[in-house]
Amino acid sequence: MNRSASLSAPPRRTRGIVLACLAVLGLAGVAFVLRRPLLMAAPSCAAGRWHGCLGTENGVLLMTLVAVPPSALVAWALARVRRAAGAASAWRTSLAELGMVHGTVPFVWITMMPGPEAGVAPGRVSLLPLQDLPTMGPLGIGGNLLIFAALGFFAPMRFAALASVPRILALGAGCSIMVETAQYVLRLDRVSSVDDVLLNAAGAALAALASHRWWRTAAEAPPGRSRPEPAPVG
Repeated sequence: MNRSASLSAPPRRTRGIVLACLAVLGLAGVAFVLRRPLLMAAPSCAAGRWHGCLGTENGVLLMTLVAVPPSALVAWALARVRRAAGAASAWRTSLAELGMVHGTVPFVWITMMPGPEAGVAPGRVSLLPLQDLPTMGPLGIGGNLLIFAALGFFAPMRFAALASVPRILALGAGCSIMVETAQYVLRLDRVSSVDDVLLNAAGAALAALASHRWWRTAAEAPPGRSRPEPAPVG
């Protein structure tokens, strides 16, 4: 049994190294694709002009990439604490928590940015499904799919109660409705559209399907608790 455990350790370590390399390559690819807008926002951030840094889409994307190493360090620290406490799936839980926050907050921040006539123009609502899709274009559709993609990807890994595509679909739709309602109430000069809700929910569901193999199931023991041993027969 000890021999089989030692033989299974290297493949797990190898998978971890491969996943880390893929994550680095993915971040490098994103930085390469977004290099021009990121370089446009870098001077404002370096000079401390926070409106130009956190008040623009380019600036938020730049700060999201800059915050990746600190987020990874926090996830590592949480995993170490949980492993020391004897919690199960310490790494998966910690990565899922940081992934939900780091991958969702920047996109919601961008979505809640006010338009040029914020506070002046009345709220606009589009309740007819599929009416706004032709005007969004590929970039708009892709952006809407990504807003709650991290939430859909990591939430089933962290919470067993959300380990279901219909539940993630409902979660994405509910979060999107809250964002669209806030846009209308705060008069941010944005259109509160039902198509945005549909795309946001679809993006969360598709991301949940991508992480299906790592979902946390209800059959797993809660962290820090051991499963009760069966009573002896007779």
